[in-house]
Amino acid sequence: MQHVRWTSHPNLHRPVLIAAFEGWNDAGDASSNAVRWLHERWDAEPFAHIDPEEFFDFSATRPRVRLDDGYQREIVWPAFEFSTATVPGTDTDVVLLLGTEPQLRWRTFCEQVVSVANACEVRLAITLGALLADVSHASPVSVIGTAYDPDVVERLGLTQSSYEGPTGIVGVLHDALARADVASASLWAAVPSYVPSAPSPKAQLALVERTAGLLDVGLVTTDLEIAAASYERQVTELVEADDDTAAYVRHLEETQDDEQDVDPADFVAEVERFLRDHPES
Repeated sequence: MQHVRWTSHPNLHRPVLIAAFEGWNDAGDASSNAVRWLHERWDAEPFAHIDPEEFFDFSATRPRVRLDDGYQREIVWPAFEFSTATVPGTDTDVVLLLGTEPQLRWRTFCEQVVSVANACEVRLAITLGALLADVSHASPVSVIGTAYDPDVVERLGLTQSSYEGPTGIVGVLHDALARADVASASLWAAVPSYVPSAPSPKAQLALVERTAGLLDVGLVTTDLEIAAASYERQVTELVEADDDTAAYVRHLEETQDDEQDVDPADFVAEVERFLRDHPES
């Protein structure tokens, strides 16, 4: 735990860890924004962070300069922040982890996350991710939940992961959690490949709702629903302004209509294809 900096030691009862990492597995900023939304909605309080010094090449991921109200200069470093909250109206404690995918020493980094999970007696870890896929922005967002442990798969109604190939920090973290006997699951949302850089509140909403389902807690998501509807309208306007993109989207929608429901196995295959096509990540 040599890289973890604790600011307090909260008294938690078998919390659930929910983690997201900005970067290649955060298409449309959906997973990181989902954790930010949960942080705000549940009024989470920071209690620890991981020192980024050993985990970044700062010539590639540069710190930022920020001026406060008194125009005093401050260096803002990449952050890995742990926060905690009790879901309102329940006795469910959560630990939220948000940061950028580290560039260096992944095994050491994951050891730090596991050390915090063990110190907090985490009973389940859930990672959130989002990938670019051949889906329409107007269709319901597909979210697939996977796990490696058959018991977790059966208990939470997930899909057994059989993926082999390149992976990111999420895959390494799940391996580290499994070695430490911490149950874990992974949620992935699909973001349209033709809207790669725009934040997707629609995918964010889907991840928030699926996470709440796993926790068996209720959430009022009116603001996200409004943002998702606005996103869909704006993307539709952009698509209709380009004939080639409009034809492509119509093809996607016709194909999806023909298939009716999305087969979870097909979406798992889509996740696996995405991972294999991004070996540099």
